[in-house]
Amino acid sequence: ATHTTCTKEKLIVRKEFGCLTIAERKAYIKAVKCLIAKPSKLSAAEFPGAKTRYDDFVIVHLQQTLNIHGTASFLTWHRYFTWAYERALREECAYKGAQPYWNWGKYPDLLKSPIFDGTDVSMGSNGDYVKHNGSVVGTADVFVPGGNGGGCVSSGPFKNMTINVGPLAIGTDVPLKPNPQADGLGYNPRCIRRDVTNYFTKSALRVQDIVPLITTPKNISAFQDMMQTDTKAKFGVHSGGHYSIWGDPGGDFFISPGDPAFWLHHGMIDRTWWIWQNLDPAKRVMAIAGKTSLLGDIVLGTLDDPIDLSVIGAALKIKDLVSSTAGLFCYVY
Repeated sequence: ATHTTCTKEKLIVRKEFGCLTIAERKAYIKAVKCLIAKPSKLSAAEFPGAKTRYDDFVIVHLQQTLNIHGTASFLTWHRYFTWAYERALREECAYKGAQPYWNWGKYPDLLKSPIFDGTDVSMGSNGDYVKHNGSVVGTADVFVPGGNGGGCVSSGPFKNMTINVGPLAIGTDVPLKPNPQADGLGYNPRCIRRDVTNYFTKSALRVQDIVPLITTPKNISAFQDMMQTDTKAKFGVHSGGHYSIWGDPGGDFFISPGDPAFWLHHGMIDRTWWIWQNLDPAKRVMAIAGKTSLLGDIVLGTLDDPIDLSVIGAALKIKDLVSSTAGLFCYVY
């Protein structure tokens, strides 16, 4: 990868959320709340729904969604995105720690996990129960039965959090307040809803699902495809994690970062890629495959393609973002 100034002294170590001390969890949550309380850096005229610094991250993801999923930039874009969030927590909100991750295979019962148990040191509870049937998910239109939530998150540190943009791709059968703009960027304040279920912890997020993802694919194309599998026969860990949170914005393809649990899920996505890379660094760090967009003509991605995160991260090339200890990055798991 590119030149690095990363040293052992500068290295940040990312930990699993459940392995953090209570004090470390409190510090992380305090920093996230700080970001939610800070004003947006986006133009209010161009982005009327951008009220907070946290909204900036949601909107950057919303605007680039169709170019960063199922594409050559999926892994690098989200590595940069998650790192930019971690940087904002550290530099704008005085956080001393690292971005934690959610080890999917560790928690077969999510609502009993330290992530979703609803305590003040969790990522919050399930949503309140709202009668609903379930949802049709993924490109394969698979029906997933509804869980015991669907309503507003009722306990934990984010019970009063407001999502301001979207919805754009309705991911729940519970009626949602529509956005005043077709592009989803209008101001549309509402609660965070969740329908946390164990449907995917039993079929897509088990240890026996994670290990083959790391050990079987021999090239980046196969690894990406297996990670993002979204078929009637099988869901990959990427979809499985998002669909386990579900609700609004967690189940919305465009604005899923609006749920603070998003960052723990994508921390694990990045960790899984990091482990896979480190099994054969010479061949896997600079590897790239795939197209540049989900839509339109097929244009293959290259290591020189730019990734621009607007007000949360300067434009860089994919080749600058492939290693967790090169370029801007200096972290391990």
